[in-house]
Amino acid sequence: MTPNLDLAPIGNCSISALIDRDGRYVWACAPRVDGDPVFSALMDGSDPDHGFWSLELEGRVAVDQAYIRNTPVLRTVMTAADGASVEIIDFAPRHPKHSRTYRPLAFGRIVRPLSGSPRIRVRLRPSAGWGARRAETTSGSNHIRYLCTDVTFRLTTDCPVSHLLDERTFRLERAQTFFFGPDEGYDEDVGPGVAAALDRTVAYWQDWVRTLYLPLDWQEAVIRAAITLKLCAYEETGAIVAAMTTSVPEFPESGRNWDYRYCWIRDAYYVVRALNRLGAVDLLENYLGYLRNLVDTSAGGHIQPVYGVGLEGQIEERITATVAGYRGMGPVRVGNQASEHLQHDVYGQIVLPLVQAFYDQRLLRPGTIEDFHALEKVGDRAFALHDQVDAGLWEFRTIARVHTYSAVMCWAACDRLAKAARHMGLADRAVLWNERATVIRERIEKEAFLPDEGRFAASFGNRELDASLLQLTDLGFLDARDPRQVATFDAIERDLKKGPYLFRYIEADDFGEPETAFNFCTFWFIEALHQNGRDAEAREIFEEMLSRRTHAGLLSEDLSLGDKALWGNYPQTYSLVGIINCAVLLSRSWTDAR
Repeated sequence: MTPNLDLAPIGNCSISALIDRDGRYVWACAPRVDGDPVFSALMDGSDPDHGFWSLELEGRVAVDQAYIRNTPVLRTVMTAADGASVEIIDFAPRHPKHSRTYRPLAFGRIVRPLSGSPRIRVRLRPSAGWGARRAETTSGSNHIRYLCTDVTFRLTTDCPVSHLLDERTFRLERAQTFFFGPDEGYDEDVGPGVAAALDRTVAYWQDWVRTLYLPLDWQEAVIRAAITLKLCAYEETGAIVAAMTTSVPEFPESGRNWDYRYCWIRDAYYVVRALNRLGAVDLLENYLGYLRNLVDTSAGGHIQPVYGVGLEGQIEERITATVAGYRGMGPVRVGNQASEHLQHDVYGQIVLPLVQAFYDQRLLRPGTIEDFHALEKVGDRAFALHDQVDAGLWEFRTIARVHTYSAVMCWAACDRLAKAARHMGLADRAVLWNERATVIRERIEKEAFLPDEGRFAASFGNRELDASLLQLTDLGFLDARDPRQVATFDAIERDLKKGPYLFRYIEADDFGEPETAFNFCTFWFIEALHQNGRDAEAREIFEEMLSRRTHAGLLSEDLSLGDKALWGNYPQTYSLVGIINCAVLLSRSWTDAR
């Protein structure tokens, strides 16, 4: 079976897993999202010996799979040729317990017969050693222990353990329950206990969705994107990862295989901004705590582009040979060298979400004067580095320029600090930061503007384009109808748009010329169409992008122009942000429903 990205994530903001259309767990890492894969089949070719959890129905001819409404709880129904059928419910428990949120490092699986006399086989084969081998096991009367690399899991079940150890096919005559979690005793009857956890988990997620402010149109797409963005949060620290996977290439045999299981300051900025549009203040507030910790520990205000979910600054990148890679396409990378890069846009992406705490009265922990002064050292760095070379937001590894987007983000940092200082009554600081913002603006308008074309370039002193120039309007640097931004938009549409999709850039980089469209940039283009009064075109492209989602309602990072296949890591938070932002912008008003 050739791996693909038509996968459904489940999770609880502590652990997550990707399940394929056949109901197999093919990817999950522990004890954190950036840990060793417990299920590694996604990265181990078409017929892996281990790294999965499958449930197979004898004589199966059909499979239907969907989420329980407004939850990340997955329901798979399998039907055999003789009419026998089974239902599989997969979830990660998340619900209130003992005055806190219970989110164990665990998955629950309930299998029920629906009709006929179904015969099934359960194969649970976790990985160890980064997919190098099957995890060793020991067993008891109603449990099996799996010795994975950094954590030992225990499967507690009311299914005969020998059925599982011998992987024998047996008749399913009643519901069977599986709790794959910490290596500790399960302190109640597993069947009723997991069933109760399921009910509470469904209630938690449906209650959370009720708190969201949704657009009138495309609500199902927005809800699914919002739930999945929340699954990409590591709640213990507030970190938000860019994706759940590593090393899915941006296009076949490209070598553009990166590990996205970390917290990019840029990606997380866009995530909390999108969810803030929906009123999801819980995720915002937790992430602000993560950022304040980074600011406190930053050396002289220096901010890295990416950190570990536990606030780690060192994320050494290495290549592992223990798995073949997605569809056999290596390399498989663990860690990300971007932690060593200089990307000056991060200073704006630290300041912009944190200044909200000085205004937002919903927050349990509003921003303080001390917070503002701590944040000023980040602003100092933004001002000092606004005209210095960096790797840019696309993280070039061998190309260093003064990137316009980075400079504009540095301007935004100073501009927002000035506004926050004014709001807090710090008049002298407001003057200082406003003066610095003016200096940066004048430098950008001088060095990045091309008078002969009337547009901006992607870097100082050069002529190349990239899609990030569309963000000058969103960041408040230029009005969408400013002739300079109109000319920039026209050039991007002419050179970077291929069919309905947008490329980040088209010039060759460290790995040659890009071959796939970047989904988030296509959503940026949709937003720009709206800002230019071209809503009919914007809606048409938005509907096209929605049609490219997986059956789970999600997108990866990239899209091929030929067969429209998804490539890049999955589910990609950037892309899900685009779904939310465009739905909010393009939806009819709620007054239209009256």
